[in-house]
Amino acid sequence: MPEPLLSLHEVTKRFGSTVVADRVSFAVHRGEFFTLLGPSGSGKSTILRMIAGLERPDRGRVLISGRDMADVPPWRRGLGMVFQQYAVFPHMTVADNVGYGLRVRRLPRDVIEARVAELLALVGLAGMARKNVTVLSGGEQQRVALARALAIEPALLLLDEPLGALDEKIRRDMQTELKEIQRKTGTTFVYVTHDQEEALTMSDRIAVFHQGVCVQCDAPEVLFRRPRTRFVAGFFRGSNLVEGDVLDHTDTQLRVRIGERSLVVGRPPGLVPRGSRVAVAIRAENVRIGSAARRCSVQLDAVVSAIVYRGTTVDHIVELRDGQRLAATSTRREIDAPGARTPCGFDPEDVVVLED
Repeated sequence: MPEPLLSLHEVTKRFGSTVVADRVSFAVHRGEFFTLLGPSGSGKSTILRMIAGLERPDRGRVLISGRDMADVPPWRRGLGMVFQQYAVFPHMTVADNVGYGLRVRRLPRDVIEARVAELLALVGLAGMARKNVTVLSGGEQQRVALARALAIEPALLLLDEPLGALDEKIRRDMQTELKEIQRKTGTTFVYVTHDQEEALTMSDRIAVFHQGVCVQCDAPEVLFRRPRTRFVAGFFRGSNLVEGDVLDHTDTQLRVRIGERSLVVGRPPGLVPRGSRVAVAIRAENVRIGSAARRCSVQLDAVVSAIVYRGTTVDHIVELRDGQRLAATSTRREIDAPGARTPCGFDPEDVVVLED
């Protein structure tokens, strides 16, 4: 496998007694859209700042193209950066903003003009070159900031919550556009967000952070369908977290009792003794109620405690005999009103036993 463009090795950072990055290690390959995802305070922006050279690690190494960045200042790392605040130059035109880095490098005027025109077309701002940047909308200003960062052809583009200040519709449109721009340019993106849907929509891989620790790094579908920990399962909306009792185990499987039924599921790494209590995750869209539950391998008795209409989907909250609750998501209302008794079903292959 080719050498990663970016790699972090056991990077640790403290502010006073608070550990904001705890022995963080990951690698990012050329052309990858790599996302750091986690709630506020999880350490993801600090990690991005250490990659940029705006913070120094207390321990560990940051390597770009195999070179240790410990003594390399930010302006010599060959990086571009886009922030949540648009950070455009208000006294300049759109073209002057985009071409700023090229003028600093003293490139010929015709080269600058051609590159600016190319980038404005790429980000959907063709024809706006002579406008003052302050008359643009927020989404348009962020496109200018992105074009300016791409103009210098950085080896690596760092994006810190760049869509956070935009309204929902523009934000969704920009998600698709950003991924398309990244694909067209081939630039390696390292992207920070707290928004799960945003990360799933755009990323090739996602590193999920919790309290300064990278708890899982995987492709979006793996994180969504096969979380390893309670935190990851709970962080992605739509996961049911319930508990079961381990009845038996082999090297690769567990027999677990959930409610009044037992089922065989895959085994997580580590010691899982017979008689122990384990947490399991089941996606809400994989839980069936009513007549649909009859087609599932595992069926439990339940009572519908609430029905939540969400527009394109309906969540049916059901309570099992042992008091645990599950959400069953479908595209239509399956039960007329709360209080009805119903079978609740799912298949063993959709059950994930969590490591903690």
